[in-house]
Amino acid sequence: MSPFGIAVLAVSMSVDAFAVSVGRGAAIGRPRVSEALRTGVVFGVIEALTPVLGWAAGVAASQYVAVVDHWIAFLLLAGVGVHMLWSAVRGGGSEDRNRGHSFIVLVATAIGTSLDAMAVGVSLAFLEVNIVTIAAAIGLATFLMSSGGILLGRLIGARLGRTAEMLAGVALCGLGMFILLEHLGVIA
Repeated sequence: MSPFGIAVLAVSMSVDAFAVSVGRGAAIGRPRVSEALRTGVVFGVIEALTPVLGWAAGVAASQYVAVVDHWIAFLLLAGVGVHMLWSAVRGGGSEDRNRGHSFIVLVATAIGTSLDAMAVGVSLAFLEVNIVTIAAAIGLATFLMSSGGILLGRLIGARLGRTAEMLAGVALCGLGMFILLEHLGVIA
């Protein structure tokens, strides 16, 4: 996967955390930097671990599905992308998931927003990629976006979080389509 593809994937996987963080920052009112960093670390670590778990599960199953691996990657990425679009259009989704301040609620929310990264990790098992590099990029992007989202929450509100989630959904659908077309030989 190219550096550009990794960057698109990392940002796309981080948008749910960003949307939640924007909502959380808006709900807190005047979040401190320590709250932003705590949120960023929790979301970043969990978001970095889940694609590795998905990748490991995909590697275990890859020998059985090698003939259709590009279709699986496409369906998983497009499915996650469509789900993100639906959630953003429907409203009241990601940004309303976390209104509390407790660490347990924060971890539970981070796990909930990272399940899409696990599904993407499964699809990555069928491609020749460096999962450590991708997981680190996803974790770093999530840390930066969720920390920033907390601090920006009171300024930009939930509306931008939904728009970003919609753009990430479109990007994931496009990435899935690119993988499919590349494996079918349409794109060289």
